[in-house]
Amino acid sequence: MENKSSSNETVNQEEESTRQKENKRNMKKFFKWLTISIMVFIALLFVGYLLIIFNGERLLKENLKKMDMLEASIIYDQNGKEIRKLFKENREIVSSTDIPELMIDAFIATEDKRFNEHGGVDPWAIGRALYKDLVSGEIVEGGSTITQQLAKNMFLSSEKTIFRKVQEASIAIALEDQFTKEDILVMYLNQIYFGQGNIYGVKTASKSYFGKDNLHDLELWEVATLAGIPKAPSYYNPIDDPEKSKERRGIVLQLMYDQNIIAKSEMTEAKKVDYQPIEGKKQNNVSFIDYVIIEAANKAGISEDELREGGYRVHTTLDKNVQEVLEHTFAEDQWFPEGGPEQQVQASMVIMDHQNGEIKGMIGGRDTVQKGLNRVIIPRQPGSSFKPIAVYAPALETGSWQPYSYLTDEPIKFGDYAPKNYYNRYLGRVSMVKAIEDSINIPAVWLLNEIGIQTGIDFINNVGIELNDNDRNLSIALGGLTTGVTPLDMAEAYSSFANNGTWIEATTIRKVINDLGETIYLSEPETKEVMSKQTAYYMTKMMEQVVQKGTGTKAQLDRSVAGKTGSTQIGLAEVTDPNATRDLWFVGYTPEWTAAVWMGFDKTDAQHYLKVTSSYPAQLFSQVMSQSLVNVPPSSFIRPEGVNELVEPPSAVNDLVALYDEMNEVVELTWSPVKGNENLYLVYKKEKKDKNYELVFTTPDPYIIDIDIQEKKEYEYYVITYNSAYELFSRKSNTVMVEIPKDRDGFFFDDLPSLFD
Repeated sequence: MENKSSSNETVNQEEESTRQKENKRNMKKFFKWLTISIMVFIALLFVGYLLIIFNGERLLKENLKKMDMLEASIIYDQNGKEIRKLFKENREIVSSTDIPELMIDAFIATEDKRFNEHGGVDPWAIGRALYKDLVSGEIVEGGSTITQQLAKNMFLSSEKTIFRKVQEASIAIALEDQFTKEDILVMYLNQIYFGQGNIYGVKTASKSYFGKDNLHDLELWEVATLAGIPKAPSYYNPIDDPEKSKERRGIVLQLMYDQNIIAKSEMTEAKKVDYQPIEGKKQNNVSFIDYVIIEAANKAGISEDELREGGYRVHTTLDKNVQEVLEHTFAEDQWFPEGGPEQQVQASMVIMDHQNGEIKGMIGGRDTVQKGLNRVIIPRQPGSSFKPIAVYAPALETGSWQPYSYLTDEPIKFGDYAPKNYYNRYLGRVSMVKAIEDSINIPAVWLLNEIGIQTGIDFINNVGIELNDNDRNLSIALGGLTTGVTPLDMAEAYSSFANNGTWIEATTIRKVINDLGETIYLSEPETKEVMSKQTAYYMTKMMEQVVQKGTGTKAQLDRSVAGKTGSTQIGLAEVTDPNATRDLWFVGYTPEWTAAVWMGFDKTDAQHYLKVTSSYPAQLFSQVMSQSLVNVPPSSFIRPEGVNELVEPPSAVNDLVALYDEMNEVVELTWSPVKGNENLYLVYKKEKKDKNYELVFTTPDPYIIDIDIQEKKEYEYYVITYNSAYELFSRKSNTVMVEIPKDRDGFFFDDLPSLFD
């Protein structure tokens, strides 16, 4: 047994030894192939790197002396006539000595903080960008260095492909090999685009935005503003959006502080400064062209940079006559109230065809310049011009309210909110028509409370206006909004009234053709039904009353027109003038076009506020529209098929007579009948000493006898006509008073003389 066991152990030991030898051979093979693979990989990387280097050198050599022949894009009006060429390369070259150290630090801190450490490509930045892209599931960060940006902008297209990125890296490495860091940075600062359509290079940007020819004269906040623009020139330049530019400047300053370039006190002070635009050379069609550029980016996917070098043909909706009328009228001081010591009263206006959404003309302010604000797209508080959108149309849509429905008009507190009427005048009850016509505040707030704030908000959102989350309150009835609305927003919203309940998106572009003659964008404005034709028609009829005899009489034309005025309170404790206002509006429409006018100061303060009413924007509307429509045949608002005509309430009784019948001891009330087959008469009565009237009779006849009277008392009466078919009420009749004498059945000495007559 022992020999057999010993033999087995020997066999096992031999097998184990064989396995160990086999494992060693396998490990040697593995490490051999691993080593070979690593060497091959390294060799491939090295070859790839050499290819990148050689390719970059080749591309750089081919392109250094090459002049890119950039083709201008042309913008046409609605008739195909050229109105503007858009082109690139408006720049002045500066040398390294012209650029202050602070500017160099600002751009490096913002665009490429490892600029002085990498060789053209920054692996750390690329890794960070890849990580963020993977986390987000889309390209959110490019990881490009300043050198790569220079390579892309000078030699390559803006397409986002791997091949283009490899080329960009190749040229960037070659640039770093051929030029110093200082050279690269100077080229970059001379080449970069700074917005406003034609501003290239830091010197042009300095002159355009701050009026400073010498870059060394720039203050910290100005340097930081410039450094923040290249990330998104159309949004972060201080002209197109001062607030976004200021926010972006704050980010740049924070980066500079974090990298120990500036002190905290310097950062804090530079963040506070508000930008004031400088005056520039006047150009025609500026606001319209500016908006075309924005729309081309948002709708056609063509960036402003691409638009200015790609040879596109942009066919727009501009009516040259309308635009000329706008610019001529806005140049005349007579249409505007007196300005302040440092600011003139500003205004903006946009006109659109509500049938197809085409913007016919647009002006962003008086004395518009290439670098001017486009106030057509700047939000302001709309005041009472918001009532039709927030209250009256939504109320009609519920089906529970009609134009001649009566609304409460008396001092009311809605929780902590206590709105007031102009001059604190109240009528007690007022029809919707009258409330709109005279722009009375309380009925609007009361009605919104009745239909519910959400009903109003839903309608507002449906006509293309997005409210702030803080706007869920009754003050929206009077246009009290957190951020306000733009004139373009209001024109689009009102166009749905003019267009029988169909909202349509405004547009300035009909089509875009590329340099190969291919139509790459064809405008198809969004449309949607936002209210019934019945509601739209009723709103038009009521807002016709506003222009005919209400607050908007100055907007009258020689054709049908409807619209609404608006004004907002000054909101400054130091201004005690009861007539002081901040914003004035008129938004209106004819059967052909819709227009919105805003008027006010860019910055309202104790020295700059309005002291006039909405008659100014109303008459500006009239002046512009009357001339703009001169070649358009006039027409009238037509009641759509299947829509009920607006039924007016019955006429009021105006000849009520009350007599006391001594013989029968009754009061007789008589009046002339009011025209109409469905009329009832509601007779109201009170004792003179009482405060409130009571309904005492309902009769179809223009005659009533009141037996419920007492001696030595005085009674007052009035009558209201009620149309039972349409549930409409007339205004109150004239009020009459009757005095009931003492009882004459007894014998009094005062009566003796009459016995002997």
